[in-house]
Amino acid sequence: MSKVRIGVIGAGSISEAHLSAYVQNPHVELAAVCDQKGDRARAAADRFQAKRVYTDYRELLADKDIDAVSICTWNDTHGEISIAALEAGKHVLCEKPLCTSVEQALEVEAAVRRTGRLLQVGFVRRYGTNTKVLRRFIDAGDLGEIYYAKASYLRRLGNPGGWFADRKRSGGGPLLDIGVHVIDLCWYLMGRPKVKSVTGNVYTKLGNRSNVGNLSFYQAADYDAALNTVEDMANALIRFENGASLMVDVSFTLHAKQDEVTVKLYGDRGGAEVEPELCIVTEKHDTILNVSPQIDERTFDFMGGFRSEIDYFVECCLGRAELIAPVEDGVELTKIVSAIYESAAKGREVVF
Repeated sequence: MSKVRIGVIGAGSISEAHLSAYVQNPHVELAAVCDQKGDRARAAADRFQAKRVYTDYRELLADKDIDAVSICTWNDTHGEISIAALEAGKHVLCEKPLCTSVEQALEVEAAVRRTGRLLQVGFVRRYGTNTKVLRRFIDAGDLGEIYYAKASYLRRLGNPGGWFADRKRSGGGPLLDIGVHVIDLCWYLMGRPKVKSVTGNVYTKLGNRSNVGNLSFYQAADYDAALNTVEDMANALIRFENGASLMVDVSFTLHAKQDEVTVKLYGDRGGAEVEPELCIVTEKHDTILNVSPQIDERTFDFMGGFRSEIDYFVECCLGRAELIAPVEDGVELTKIVSAIYESAAKGREVVF
């Protein structure tokens, strides 16, 4: 292939990051956009100069002039569409989470093996500049054995409403939406160790706080303040077979002073903060040093991260790179998140 012919399925808010990145890549031809709402699909196609418009993803997948797809739909459709796309011979970039159940995630994994097609899971923070720089330090052994990590992604007023707040379509609240990002980031940088056990808590105390005025926040296109069936916040302790552990807490709504995103890792030779900005902690001459890398992006750049992720997907489709976010990682993260919900529901630790 001289160019990868791309179809984007789902024209909601996250699709803009995909479409913008694809049109900037010289090795891509944007072939089609699909959305259940025809006017929204047409608007996206016109804006990004896609050739064709579909309202049924099955028709898009039947298009033999499409090599690969981005799946940007509701969480509960990811598995179904991924399997159909793989069986139609398409390579797949599936937005996170891969699935809302372990059973379906395993079905997607089986489809990847059966068809021989590529599936990249949308763990976009793996492609951030700060992550890539830190990964080089970790691979060189500068942090040594990473035995502990801690991540927080807290919003005090950040329930987007719409399908995000509808458990049937989303599969969960902040844990499955924003929590997956920081859990995956820590797990990836820790070397992707096997999970041993999970203890989790889920809270529904505040609701979506739609009564709050005078403070703006992102709202989904189908925002409806009356609908909210997801948790406010969740926390968990994740233990790994190598003895390492990860603590995480995430929220859509919380009586917090301000929003917070922190990701920290601790090794026996050094430590690091990935968020809110990259900093490496080490020792030299019996002195502790805080090292601030001189790079343009010390925190995660949203659009830049998506460009990097999608450029990498295109390289994989062209056979010039190997996946760093394969289906197996999507299955493992689905297991972790599902175990957190299970632990919270049963009030006990889940052991693998």
